[in-house]
Amino acid sequence: MVRSGWWALALMLGLAGAAEAAPALRYVVLVDGGRQAGQQTVVEDDDGVTRVEFIFKDNGRGPELKEEFTLNDDGTFRTYRVTGTSTFGASVDERFELDGRTARWQSTSDRGEQQVEPGAQYSPLGGTPAVASVSLAALSARPDGRLPLIPSGTLSARKVTQAQVRGPEGERTVQLMAITGIGFTPMFAWATDEARPRLFAFIFPGFLQMVEAGWEANADALEQVQKAAEAEALVSLQQRLAHPLPGSTLVRNARVFDSEHARLGAASDVRVRDGRIEAVMAAGADTAPADQVIDAGGRVLLPGLFDMHAHVDRWSGGLQLAAGVTSLRDMGNDNATLQQVIGEERAGTLMMPRIVPAGFLEGESEQSARNGFVVSDLEGAKKAIDWYAAHGYPQLKIYNSFPRDVLPETVAYAHEKGLRVSGHVPVFLRAQDVVDAGFDEVNHINQLLLNFLVTPETDTRTLERFYLPAREVAGLDLDAKPVQDFIATLAAKQVVIDPTLATFEFLHQRNGEISPIFAGIEDHLPPDVQRGRRAAEMEIPDDATGARYRASFAKMVDFVGRAYRAGVPVVAGTDEVPGFTLQHELALYVRAGLSPAQALQVATWNGAKYSGVLDRLGSIAPGKLADLVLVDGDPTADIGDIRKVAAVIKGDVVYYPEEIHTELGIGPFAAPVRAVPAGAER
Repeated sequence: MVRSGWWALALMLGLAGAAEAAPALRYVVLVDGGRQAGQQTVVEDDDGVTRVEFIFKDNGRGPELKEEFTLNDDGTFRTYRVTGTSTFGASVDERFELDGRTARWQSTSDRGEQQVEPGAQYSPLGGTPAVASVSLAALSARPDGRLPLIPSGTLSARKVTQAQVRGPEGERTVQLMAITGIGFTPMFAWATDEARPRLFAFIFPGFLQMVEAGWEANADALEQVQKAAEAEALVSLQQRLAHPLPGSTLVRNARVFDSEHARLGAASDVRVRDGRIEAVMAAGADTAPADQVIDAGGRVLLPGLFDMHAHVDRWSGGLQLAAGVTSLRDMGNDNATLQQVIGEERAGTLMMPRIVPAGFLEGESEQSARNGFVVSDLEGAKKAIDWYAAHGYPQLKIYNSFPRDVLPETVAYAHEKGLRVSGHVPVFLRAQDVVDAGFDEVNHINQLLLNFLVTPETDTRTLERFYLPAREVAGLDLDAKPVQDFIATLAAKQVVIDPTLATFEFLHQRNGEISPIFAGIEDHLPPDVQRGRRAAEMEIPDDATGARYRASFAKMVDFVGRAYRAGVPVVAGTDEVPGFTLQHELALYVRAGLSPAQALQVATWNGAKYSGVLDRLGSIAPGKLADLVLVDGDPTADIGDIRKVAAVIKGDVVYYPEEIHTELGIGPFAAPVRAVPAGAER
């Protein structure tokens, strides 16, 4: 789906607020090195109402919003209204009013009324990026630099750096602000340098640039300044939360999960030295000196988990590591950004799992996703493959608009260069066609089941690739010969499936319902994240449609279970909120009929095997890298215990999820089990 950091961007767009600006202030939204993919217009009318229009379309989807608001004397919202459609087509209709000290609001997620102190700012759920100006201006007027939010929370901002830009008004100073209090990580925005600042640019490095029209030539330079500033904060985060394990570490009395055979072994001692597993012995048998000891106390020790479908940004590593994800496969990204992240992770300056990159390859069309390389012919595809091979990519990912007439030759050339081939099903083809063309793997459950739903005219570059399966899979007979034959073909050819079931829960989620990814654990989340994850992404007009979409999702889960039992290889990927989504993905595999131990095998042994790193990762064995996850519970009996991570070793450092979660505003799930100097544990 290439949501490349989209979960974070959605929070930014949806929760940042709106913008106070001069009449006819216009912004442009740029992707892919300067291609315009959207715009925003802000007009402050004589009646005191500010009106905003925002549209962003990329990869065949995106929001369209109209916004109106008025302000109090202190610069906060007095009234607010936004309507339109969300990224995946759900209706947006949100309103707020402040009557004296009584605040009332209604959104697709919630409605409420509360008494507020003067100066509190409503935090829109589905607003445009433009309204960040209101919050920035209101913050600048607060002597304590803290802006109370409605319904809950507190916003703050600090100046990180500044830059000079040139445009139609000559030269101007803009300042980079780090805004905290919303979401899991800081939001960075460029603001004008004046008494009442307003938004000048919003940049999501490697993905999107939104900047005032006329000043677009400054966007790339601002992005580089922002990336350098963010790097300083990220290095500091890594230094605070990564605890070195010099010399030897003894993990004492841990029940070791045998990922090769999907079973839990007897209590063992695991010795780690300089980032590698040195020995695995029966509990109590290792009596040699150690520099530090982790007393597992009978807890379960897993190999590090693999998220096989991620789109990394530099801030996503904390959520991954806190969930026990020590390796991930990036399935589409800006090539320069991904190379930078890989370099920083390997240098130890970035809190991030190990990265296995998949080279993104797309074809030219109006709906193209602009990650990686976009080509129009076989020559272009070969040049892209050559670049990926030269840069050590073990895999290729082919996307929606790739030209079907050169698909078999492209797959063959990738195989010749030693790359596995996975991807979406290019438009006007079926999953059976890409399997016949030599794909080693198919990504996403919708791409697999569209095989039985599309006609030669179905344009799967549009939102129809989501709405068609939501409507029709409920009526699909999984026992029918075409379905059984397709599963048999996948098994016979050992074509891997990367179903990303958890992310497709959005197909049936209704307004007001918590996202199934967070169901049952929502109290651990920051209040604004809880609120944001109660809004539907699909347009579901009535209960009958909702029931059909839910039945379709249930069939998707069933299909994965049937494929697994038939011998089709499965890997556990997400394409959604890091960490949390993988945990829910494994729970869905159990719902599909896998045992918890088999689901864990998929996320460990299979992940390493199909990433080409089984020689050094994926199991707890001497000689392998010391990527280990200590769980305060038994996830082989109850997959829900996978959330109770007490410690994560990645090579020669240990992380404590409690510390990471506290840093990100998340309620911890387990107390840490710390490494202590040998002898101090007694």
